[in-house]
This record gives sequence, structure tokens and C-alpha cells, in this order.
Amino acid sequence: EVQLVESGGGLVEPGGSLRLSCAASGFTFGSRAMSWLRQAPGKGLEWVSGITSFGDITRYADSVKGRFTISRDNAKNTLYLRMNGLKPEDTAVYYCARATSTWSTQYDYRGQGTQVTVSS
Repeated sequence: EVQLVESGGGLVEPGGSLRLSCAASGFTFGSRAMSWLRQAPGKGLEWVSGITSFGDITRYADSVKGRFTISRDNAKNTLYLRMNGLKPEDTAVYYCARATSTWSTQYDYRGQGTQVTVSS
């Protein structure tokens, strides 16, 4: 059974940082591209960042480029998202997802999400 479990969300002030983690199990993690997605209140699902199976190529939505860093540790079956310079508009539920189409919101499995709230 494929499982993706996010952690690391919370309440942070504008300009602050968080690191999200996603523990994967039930499939060969190192063979699949992965994505971070988010959904803000009242809005649709948004693609945030993606990473290839080996971690050699990463891409970001323009809204987070230069502030967020995606990475993975295939030995630990874990995906990460380092978020710096957080803004109130980054407030959302963040999901890790097993991508079916690189650099998009398309996925076949995603986690339950972790809430990130940016507020003073």
C-alpha cells in the first residue's frame, strides 16, 4: 500500500522558515518523480515544486522560486521542502504527491497534507 505522510507544518511569522518532510512507503521511492502541491483556503490545487527520481532536476512555481528548495533522500525514502522567506500568501495545506506527469498537479497518490500558516 502506497503511503505518503507529511510533517513539519505549523504557524510561522512572515519571513520565517519551515522544512516539510514526506515519508514514503509501499513503493520504490527512488524510481519515481515527486511533487509538492498546495491548496490555499477557497482555492484550487497548485503545483509548487517537483523533483526527478534521482533528484538531479528540480523545478519551482514562479511564486516560490528562490525561496523554496525541494530535495529528496532516496536512502531514507523521504522528500523535503525547505521554505524560506515565507509570505502570508504561502498559507495553505501542503501535500506531497507521487507525480504521474512531471511539473504538474497530476499525481496518483498524495498524503493527507500538513497545514502551513504564515501570519504575524
